[in-house]
Amino acid sequence: MTQNASLTLSAQVSRELGTDRSSTPVSAPSTGRLIGIDLARGFAVFGMYSAHVGPDVTVGGPMGILLELARGRSSALFALLAGFSLVIITGRPHPRTGRLGRQAVVRIVIRAVILLVLGYALTALDTQVDVILSFYGLLFLTALPLYRLRARTLALVAGAGALILPQVLYAVRKTIEEGSWADAITAGDPLARINNTDGIIELLFTGEYPVLTWIPFLIAGMAVARIDLSCSRIRSRLALTGGALALLGYGGSWLALRLVPHALSAVAAATDGGSASSAWWSDSVGEPQNRTPLAWLLVAAPHSQTTFSILGNTGIALVVVATCLTVAARMPRLTRLATPIAAVGMTALTVYVLHIVALWFFTDVWHVARVEDETMAALPVLLGFIAGATLLATVWTRLFRRGPLEYLLHIATRPALLIK
Repeated sequence: MTQNASLTLSAQVSRELGTDRSSTPVSAPSTGRLIGIDLARGFAVFGMYSAHVGPDVTVGGPMGILLELARGRSSALFALLAGFSLVIITGRPHPRTGRLGRQAVVRIVIRAVILLVLGYALTALDTQVDVILSFYGLLFLTALPLYRLRARTLALVAGAGALILPQVLYAVRKTIEEGSWADAITAGDPLARINNTDGIIELLFTGEYPVLTWIPFLIAGMAVARIDLSCSRIRSRLALTGGALALLGYGGSWLALRLVPHALSAVAAATDGGSASSAWWSDSVGEPQNRTPLAWLLVAAPHSQTTFSILGNTGIALVVVATCLTVAARMPRLTRLATPIAAVGMTALTVYVLHIVALWFFTDVWHVARVEDETMAALPVLLGFIAGATLLATVWTRLFRRGPLEYLLHIATRPALLIK
């Protein structure tokens, strides 16, 4: 990496959706640490691409395993890194106070509202992609009151959320299945009327990324941002913690599904013949078709919204983050080769939005490709999306400090500077 390129990367904070580093304190993260976070975010973007435009996981073999690993886990990594960015905006390693603190809070609120609107706009394109941005907007608002907490406290809150909130969500969803109170709220919800969705009920409970069970990812990312990631010992502990969480989540689900009587059969019946035997780690199990059985709480499939799922996905995300940070800190040659991936991470909002717009624009062409071959026909499309995003991000970050949408988001938050 040339000195100019290195300085360009170090001038960019690893940011979720356009975080500004111009106001980062003197004790800001080092260059390697920032590039490592950008690398992790770049891999998260590619993982979401694979879930949206890649081959079906039934292709099998190494390709099928890679695609399966990306399902749900890349969006969890994205959410964890969003928490990291929230701490960057509000002050790292120490939260801002006074006027700077109030300005940071207003910036987060403005960003959250913009993400909420942008997410609904992209959802209106009807691309079959479960757009995550609106959920992110509400997640930012929900986690904002916690921004002054220390790393240990944030980790405890995230752990408590992972243990408790999935059971709460299960109970809430059961009441929605059996009653009409959610319909009454949706009928009077302006969000629901604007975009023909379930509005706040979808964002909190029934959507693909319900705030109730995705907030632990964001808080875990906030905890990671509070620790000294320049220390190799701490990075190692982060990786070990991630590995332990992954083992606890996926391994615990595997054991529970086989030790609890009739659990596998109940899951299989609820998913209308889904692959219950792989419910401990794979989305191939499907989703409950009618009523969700109690045994579903033992599943760890990426989008199952269970404790096992959150633990496993958080563990994978922590391992990826720790690995990328270590590569950036200890392997300069490999880091230079990965610069284009880091560039994608630096322009995450732009490339995410563009891939949804591209899917909307090329809907007919994409549909033909999937009908002709449901396995590998989508691989060239996926590679094309990855190559296009990488080229665009690499060229853009050579010329500008922020991605196009990141810059617009930064401009939109400038009124926060007027706060006294």
